[in-house]
Amino acid sequence: MYAHEGVTGVRTSERVYRQLCDEILDGTLAPGAVLAEVEQAERLGVSRTPLREALARLQAEGLVVARGGRGLIVAALSPQNVRELHEVREALEVKAARLAALRRDPEVFDDLRAQVRESARDLDTAGGRAAFYETVGRMDAAIDAAAASPHLLAALRGVRVHVARVRRLAQDDAERLRSAAHEHLMILDAIVEGNESMAAHATELHLHRSLAAVLSAMAASTVPVPVLEESRP
Repeated sequence: MYAHEGVTGVRTSERVYRQLCDEILDGTLAPGAVLAEVEQAERLGVSRTPLREALARLQAEGLVVARGGRGLIVAALSPQNVRELHEVREALEVKAARLAALRRDPEVFDDLRAQVRESARDLDTAGGRAAFYETVGRMDAAIDAAAASPHLLAALRGVRVHVARVRRLAQDDAERLRSAAHEHLMILDAIVEGNESMAAHATELHLHRSLAAVLSAMAASTVPVPVLEESRP
């Protein structure tokens, strides 16, 4: 807790953080959007103190960046950003899949396998896609729980904030989602069987195909993606 704030202030800061984070992840606040303190504080109905704390947290997570001393803006997404994120995501998720295959409860993943099959039957509608995303979220959570590696999972949580943002670029492609469902089933098959090598291979295959789909969607987009020198090391 910040020394200058009471419980209410901390809760306000958390609420502001979550709202801004959600708006960045769903595209409401697009890459390059200016986050002026006065305007955002008025829009969100809060004072500038909790807003600044929320923005500092988002900046630490890499979702917002400094704009040459002129305030903060939503961080850009570029093909290079996406490739760099993939490198870290692959290392962590492949390891998590290996551990899950070694430590899993087969019944949990057998049930998830049935859920993925069911949710993949209606990917041509928004409701069907939403159900599929929820199922994949449960699958990720189950793999995390089975891996039982706190430090690995802490690193994954940081990466997944950015993964959620990148996924949005290609998430409405029903054909890609059908392929992704098949890839998820391959991962689940391997985990149910306790085959760590196959779980790792299937995860690696899925992540590479996901990367290709996102890069393809970015290349086809007619919306320019701002590239900010301040966001590059």
